[in-house]
Amino acid sequence: MKKILIIRLSSIGDIILTSPVIRCLKEQLSEVEIHYLTKKQFIPILQSNPHITKIHLFKNNYQELIPKLKAEQFDHIVDLHKNMRSHYIRHKLGKPATSFSKLNLQKWLITNLHFDFLPNVHIVDRYLKAVEQFQVTNDGKGLDYFLKDSEKINIGEKFPGITGKFIAIAIGANHVTKIYPSDKVSALCDLLPLPVILLGGKEDMERGEEIRKSTKHHVVNACGILPLNGSASVIEQSEQLISNDTGLMHIAAALKKPVISLWGNTIPEFGMYPYFPEELKHLSTIIEVKGLRCRPCSKLGYKACPEKHFDCMEKIKPEEILDNWITG
Repeated sequence: MKKILIIRLSSIGDIILTSPVIRCLKEQLSEVEIHYLTKKQFIPILQSNPHITKIHLFKNNYQELIPKLKAEQFDHIVDLHKNMRSHYIRHKLGKPATSFSKLNLQKWLITNLHFDFLPNVHIVDRYLKAVEQFQVTNDGKGLDYFLKDSEKINIGEKFPGITGKFIAIAIGANHVTKIYPSDKVSALCDLLPLPVILLGGKEDMERGEEIRKSTKHHVVNACGILPLNGSASVIEQSEQLISNDTGLMHIAAALKKPVISLWGNTIPEFGMYPYFPEELKHLSTIIEVKGLRCRPCSKLGYKACPEKHFDCMEKIKPEEILDNWITG
């Protein structure tokens, strides 16, 4: 293998979870070039990765993309997205390709009929199955995330008043049913022994401000004011991240930071929980409400709880999170 194209078009967490494949291919195959196809907004995740030779951008324009990819003369395609778009790109390039199991049937069975046939296999290990024919194996080093010095945040300058240790809380997620309720985040902040920096996108700014105003604790609302790698830098300097099932959770795992993850309508058994090396697995604490007949209700999420009660998040008590932070 001289030149390999990896396809993963989105999103933040999914792309970070491909980092062991990138590293293992580069380090275990002699003089191989690793190319990566993704969308423009995800360049910050990949641009500083020393194992990647070239990043290609998917702009929904196949007529422009396919000739450029053909000109690269790839030896093999590793499709870690596995949808209609990635399949079409593979077909047009006409090169040997491998992919992974998305477990769609097993996920449908557990979300619709609550029949559990899910294997106890993390998605990272399913991704690595796509390259095992090249005798590439899991090196056990976990995830990668690379930051430039210019992307690192001076916490004291950016957030006056945060002069020492602090906790980061990622308050957002792609779906409402994966988000810990604002009133509970506020209650949690009042219990925590350190200042808090709230992290999230522009869509989380208003909710972050509501949380900040409703707590008596020292809370900084950084939602929407930092680029992705700025948030990653905050996580890197924090004592611990508390997060919903979202991309920042995986950034924390890649940076080898302690993370408490809160699980609503999704479940860790889907294989997307924080991925740490064996010797660092104690850094991950999973908090979820087990035994609910309605959970999981979706492999992704909804705009509102289908059952109207949202017990999967409402029944997670801030005190339980605090107890795990202290012991973690």
